[in-house]
Amino acid sequence: MFAKRQSALAAAAGSPPPDRALKPVEVLKAAVRKPPVIAGLAGLLLLSTGALFLTVLGDPRAGTPSARIALKREAAAETPAPSGFDAFSMGAMGLYQDLTGTGDPLSGAAGGEALITLPDGATVAGGGSSYSAPMQVASPLAKAPLAGLSGPGPNGPLPVIAPDGRVPAQAYARPFRSNGKPRVALIVGGLGLNAVTTKAAIERLPADVTLSFVPYAENLQGWIDQARAQGHEVMLEMPMEPTGYPNNDPGPYTLLADGGADDIGAKMNWLLGRATGYFGVTNYLGDRFSASDAGMNAFLTTLRQRGVAFLDDGSFQRRPGAWARASADKVIDQTQSPAAIIAALNSLEAQAKIRGSALGTGFSYPVTVEAAARWTAGLEQRGLQLAPASAMTQRPGR
Repeated sequence: MFAKRQSALAAAAGSPPPDRALKPVEVLKAAVRKPPVIAGLAGLLLLSTGALFLTVLGDPRAGTPSARIALKREAAAETPAPSGFDAFSMGAMGLYQDLTGTGDPLSGAAGGEALITLPDGATVAGGGSSYSAPMQVASPLAKAPLAGLSGPGPNGPLPVIAPDGRVPAQAYARPFRSNGKPRVALIVGGLGLNAVTTKAAIERLPADVTLSFVPYAENLQGWIDQARAQGHEVMLEMPMEPTGYPNNDPGPYTLLADGGADDIGAKMNWLLGRATGYFGVTNYLGDRFSASDAGMNAFLTTLRQRGVAFLDDGSFQRRPGAWARASADKVIDQTQSPAAIIAALNSLEAQAKIRGSALGTGFSYPVTVEAAARWTAGLEQRGLQLAPASAMTQRPGR
């Protein structure tokens, strides 16, 4: 065996080496015959097919014409200030609540569902429905100032008694004629600072509701002119020193209990000179000022000399004076819920039927304005007469 193999090798050693260079096609054919290569090529083909499928079919817009354009966003139009109707119909900003309470109609919580009973037996159901008071028909008063009723002051025209004896307390008051029914009057104050609530009070409350304005309000004369053009008589609010002053501060022209006659006179000149057309003034806070004999005497003396009425929120009942006086019997919105305010108004109405007259006062909270509008709408049917607050005043000593 070994000899035969050796001779074969010797024979092969003397011959030229065979040509081992293979053509590319032959190399490829040889490679594809191997199982691992076949498996790899199949996988690559599968991945390529999947990619092509996703490229073409994955985008529903693939193959369709496309275009690009430049868009310019237009500036948003400025939203106009809401009218009194917008505010009262619970439109913009959700400022107005509907007349609903909780399950207890006398509870202090607003919202939910309630059944509110008016004195005539009518009921107001809750459930989230809104109430929109109609715009009142204007019953305009004469435009201020009236001739002879104002004179120059250091900061603006001041009210004066006319040479013929006319006084602002009468000339600027809304005319009233009693029909013999019990009278009930309402003052809504805090106006002039919030345009929405001020418009709502002017436009949606009956003309016989008296409106009271904050002396610090911008465009105060414009607001008073609008109110009188609608038919409302108006008042100015006098900021007075409360308990806790100066932490509880009604403003830079607050009448101070120990301010003295000169200080009170100077501040009243500024306050009373802010506008014309008001028949009287009312207090803003002032429980500490009301206890000052010197302060109150200086205040009431000025009002008497100028023929201006003073109507307070009920906390000055023991202080007679001014050219004409009245004190409120009830603050209707000490609890700011629709049910509580309606209950207070119902109580005021009952008091008027017993005594012949009653005067209420409240702040221009949206819920107060809305409740007052609904309540006043049915007074005549319930046997009462709505009167301006000036009709409740009396001269001192009468």
